[in-house]
Amino acid sequence: MHAAAEPPVDIGNRIEMFVDRYLVSEVKGAATLQLTNPERREVVFTTNKPWEGPSIAYFSVIQNAGVIRLYYRGYCPEDADNRQVTCYAESRDGVNFIRPDLGLYAFDGSAHNNIIWQGIESHNFAPFLDTNPAAEPGSGFKALAGINGKLYAFKSGDGIHWTKITETPVITDGAFDSLNTAFWDRRGYYRCYSRYWDDHVAPGVRAIQSCTSTDFIHWTKPVPNQYPEGSPREQFYTNATRPVPGAEHQLLSFPKRFVPERTRRVAYKEPGVSDAMLMASRDGVQWDRSFLDAWVRPGQDEFNWTQRSNMPAAGIVSVDPDGFSMYISRHYQWPDNGLQRITIRKYGFGSVHSGRAGGEMITKPFVVRGSSLVLNMATSAAGAVQVEVQSEAGAPIDGFKLTDCSPIFGDSLHEQAAWHGKADLTPLIGKTVRLRFVMSDADLYAIQIAAK
Repeated sequence: MHAAAEPPVDIGNRIEMFVDRYLVSEVKGAATLQLTNPERREVVFTTNKPWEGPSIAYFSVIQNAGVIRLYYRGYCPEDADNRQVTCYAESRDGVNFIRPDLGLYAFDGSAHNNIIWQGIESHNFAPFLDTNPAAEPGSGFKALAGINGKLYAFKSGDGIHWTKITETPVITDGAFDSLNTAFWDRRGYYRCYSRYWDDHVAPGVRAIQSCTSTDFIHWTKPVPNQYPEGSPREQFYTNATRPVPGAEHQLLSFPKRFVPERTRRVAYKEPGVSDAMLMASRDGVQWDRSFLDAWVRPGQDEFNWTQRSNMPAAGIVSVDPDGFSMYISRHYQWPDNGLQRITIRKYGFGSVHSGRAGGEMITKPFVVRGSSLVLNMATSAAGAVQVEVQSEAGAPIDGFKLTDCSPIFGDSLHEQAAWHGKADLTPLIGKTVRLRFVMSDADLYAIQIAAK
């Protein structure tokens, strides 16, 4: 029984990933919240064209109408140089990208290239697919871009031809000299995450802030990300923040963590090493930092151990039914600078993990709004998961006790929990319950109370 009452949380019929402690009341034994590291896959893009080069960065990906759209900064001689360009490539499978010959802007006297914008805003042009149901026709793509304390708003009907929405900057409070991401938040507004200097920590510390807008022109004053007390203050160079496709109520951020005081390749011209992190939020301001380890390490590739490599692209796409694909930069300022695909189990960014010794996780109370419990889980051949449904106070409910649930084993994104062979929660609809998971050598990545 639970001695202290906890207010019920609302999970409805949503997919709830275990990337934070929103649903977790307590863990026991060998159970813990564990980060899932993605797998490095193919190198999908090398920036080897004359209008690109070794300093190419700030990639964004958009999945739209069967196409994976890739946007990135091209030629960049200096941060504030008006000759900078934004480039576009696309892929049907998320692996093989082509550069369409667009003929929009000339570079060295030829328009046979994939450039979609030229100017200082190309330093960090960051497009996204605008899912705002009230968006005006012909503006299904939007972007923010700029530097030197000025972010400009852009729109496009096809993702290729872009115009400024206003000639004046729409956000002016921030540093902005990295990838400043934006998206439509289904809570009813646009969100922008940008970089600023957090001089309250120490001079020159890079950090993340956010602001909101209902029209993409007028923005609130930026608010710094808030972290739990005791969280380490680290340099977050970029953020790559996005809602999770299919679970848009959960925001994930993939900051590139910069450690400027470290150098591994002694002869290299600039100090600093980087890796990628993961953190989660429910409201966009308060960020859970249950995972303090790196999400992506530089690895054994020595060319990823120099300054600004390992930068996650903004965007999560699905090119197969069982996983998400994302992309991360590699070999920054080396001749084969480019982009690598990384993959992760669908909705499997984190898990409640238990070793073979066995552990338990008990959820916070919630109201049952569906007829079945679906698990995204994996076990070893000898491992198992069992589920007990409890009252709000923690008492086992008859017919849904732990002994009524046969051990569940295997690896599935959609495994239905059953009691006495029946996967039916209908008798509990409208009641406030907790779930008790007893696990051994297993990972529970996500759950859903499905409507049908």
